[in-house]
Amino acid sequence: MERIGVGLIGTGFMGKTHALAWRAVKAVMGDLPAVDLVALCDTPEEQARRFSGQFGFARATTDWQAMMADPAVQVVSITTPNRLHHAMALAAIAAGKHVWCEKPMALTLAQAEEMAAAAQTAGVVTMVGYNYIHNPAFTHAKRLLGGGAIGRPVHFRGWVEEDYQADPDLPWSWRATLSEAGLGVLGDLMCHLVSMATGLMGPIDSVLADTQIIHQTRPLPDGSGRAAVENEDAANALVRFANGAKGTLVSSRAAWGRKSRLGFEVHGTEGMMTFDQERMNELQIYQNRGPRAEQGFRTILTGPEHAPYGAFCPAPGHQLGFNDLKVIECAGFLRAIAGGAPCHPDFAAALGFERVIHAMADSATTGARVSL
Repeated sequence: MERIGVGLIGTGFMGKTHALAWRAVKAVMGDLPAVDLVALCDTPEEQARRFSGQFGFARATTDWQAMMADPAVQVVSITTPNRLHHAMALAAIAAGKHVWCEKPMALTLAQAEEMAAAAQTAGVVTMVGYNYIHNPAFTHAKRLLGGGAIGRPVHFRGWVEEDYQADPDLPWSWRATLSEAGLGVLGDLMCHLVSMATGLMGPIDSVLADTQIIHQTRPLPDGSGRAAVENEDAANALVRFANGAKGTLVSSRAAWGRKSRLGFEVHGTEGMMTFDQERMNELQIYQNRGPRAEQGFRTILTGPEHAPYGAFCPAPGHQLGFNDLKVIECAGFLRAIAGGAPCHPDFAAALGFERVIHAMADSATTGARVSL
C-alpha cells in the first residue's frame, strides 16, 4: 500500500492531535505509506471548513455518513464525544474502513463488545487511543520488567489525577451525563492507568472499587440554575492480577494542582520502578544490588537507545511530548494496515481495559469484589 486516504471526525483537542499525527507520521518514521488527508467532518459547517484548512485536509463536510461511503477514505479517525463512537465505528467497519477511535470505546460494555466483534468479523485494522503506553519510557519499563531487573513483580501502585473538574463553579456539560459520556473519571482517566497496569503486570483478575461524585451539581451554562452530575469524579480500586500480584489504582478528575499526573510504582522482590507522566521522559529504578551504602534510585533519561525516540531526535534528554506519543501510535496503526505486526491496543485489547473499568463501576455499586 503506497498511499492511504484519511477521514477525520472531530476538531477538538483529540481531533487536533490526530491531525498532527497524520501530518507528521511519515516525515518522522519514513517507512510508511504516504497519507492523503481527504476529508474532515465536524459541525457547524463553518468550523469544519476552518479546521480543514488549518489541519490540511482537502475538503470539509458535516455529514459523517457520507464520509463512510467515500471510496477515497480508507481510514477513519473518530475523536468525537463518547456517545458517537459506537455508531460511527460500526458504520466505518461496515464500509470496510480501518478505524482509529479515541477512548473509551463506547458508553456501555455491550456497545464496546459489539464494536470488537464487528471489527473481527470484517477483518479491518483498529486502534484505540491509548498513547501513553507508547511512551519509550514505558516500553523500556516493560523490557526491564521482562528481563527481571527488579525480580518478580509483586505489587503495582498507580495513580491518574487531573484538575479539569476540580472547580465547583465549572459549568455543567455533556461530560457530566451518563447518556453522553457514560462513565466519568473511570472512562476518561482510569482506563489509561488500567492500560499501563495490565501492560506491566498482565491481566487483572478481580477488582474491589469505590467511586465518588465530589461536586453533586454544576451551574448550567446559561445561568438558569444547576444540573446534577451523573458520573463519578474519583475512583479507587484494589486489584488482583492473574499472576498473583496485587495493586491499588487511584483516579480523580477533581484533584487541584494535578495536570497530567499519570504514574506508577512497580515493586519487585529485588527492587522497584517508578514513573510519572508529568516527567514523561524519565524512568526511575531502584535495584537491591551491591553495597547498601551505594544503593539508590537511578534516573534513566530517554534517548535514541529507547526506540522510537531516535526517529524524532538524535540527542538524549531533549524530550518527547504528548503529541509525539500520538505519532508513535499512528505509526503502529499504519504499519498494521500495511501488513506489518498487529497494532496495540486494537478493539479486542481495548475491550479488555473497558471490562476492567466497568467491573470497577459494578463493584462500587454493589460493594462487592468483581471477578473478570
